Amino acid sequence: MVRIMSTTNQTEPSDDTASFGFKTVKREKKASMVRGVFDRVAERYDLMNDLMSGGVHRVWKDMVIARANPRPGEILLDVAGGTGDLSRRFVKRAQSVRARRGGKPARAIVCDINAQMLIAGLKRGTDPQLSWVCGDAETLPLPDACVDAVTISFGIRNVTNKVKALADMRRVLRPGGRFLCLEFSKPINQALQKPYDLWSFHAIPRLGQVFANDRESYQYLVESIRQFPDQDRFADMMRAAGFSNVGYTNFSGGVAALHTGWAI
Repeated sequence: MVRIMSTTNQTEPSDDTASFGFKTVKREKKASMVRGVFDRVAERYDLMNDLMSGGVHRVWKDMVIARANPRPGEILLDVAGGTGDLSRRFVKRAQSVRARRGGKPARAIVCDINAQMLIAGLKRGTDPQLSWVCGDAETLPLPDACVDAVTISFGIRNVTNKVKALADMRRVLRPGGRFLCLEFSKPINQALQKPYDLWSFHAIPRLGQVFANDRESYQYLVESIRQFPDQDRFADMMRAAGFSNVGYTNFSGGVAALHTGWAI
């Protein structure tokens, strides 16, 4: 099913500023600024992910889906789902289980605030088990307790009010549902930090300039990674949002981390 609809955030936190990379901006302006970044990068988003990570992001996403353990008949909400990478993996893995055990097909809802990202995903091909919804992570256009799993991959750092978004993702989970967040994080090995910084601040903006003709957007993306809370601080934010049994697994020495929690 193809369904693109828009939602707007009706409430704002009392704090009137937010980080946009290394800049401080008016809180109410951040969402539109982030939207502008992804409007510009949408057409080359998948290519740039491969170039920036050397293809490793695909391995990380496979590991997320392995931990998600999709089953026939389940519904996934993939927040900031962009071109549908995780959703396609979820449906495909559930189908392989269904071939052995039977049951109903699993479904996935790809939700992203940026319509251009959804359009780029639709160009990769549609699937009857996928729905596409344009919506804000802080005010998801879904009823309470309606999905079995929620994922968000490399998207939470772009959200203005992260705790509010986490709480809304917790709201839409059914009792016993699981939450999985893949995000760039803080390397745990200091020996890795210097080459990681060199690659991030020098190579990635240059790749953006060469392959997407957009250095500025990729400079923002690198800065947004550095502004994101470390593994333990983000785990605390998840607990504050109502998740139980919160934990995380570092990937590639902490370059990325998979954060998990449950709706209990």
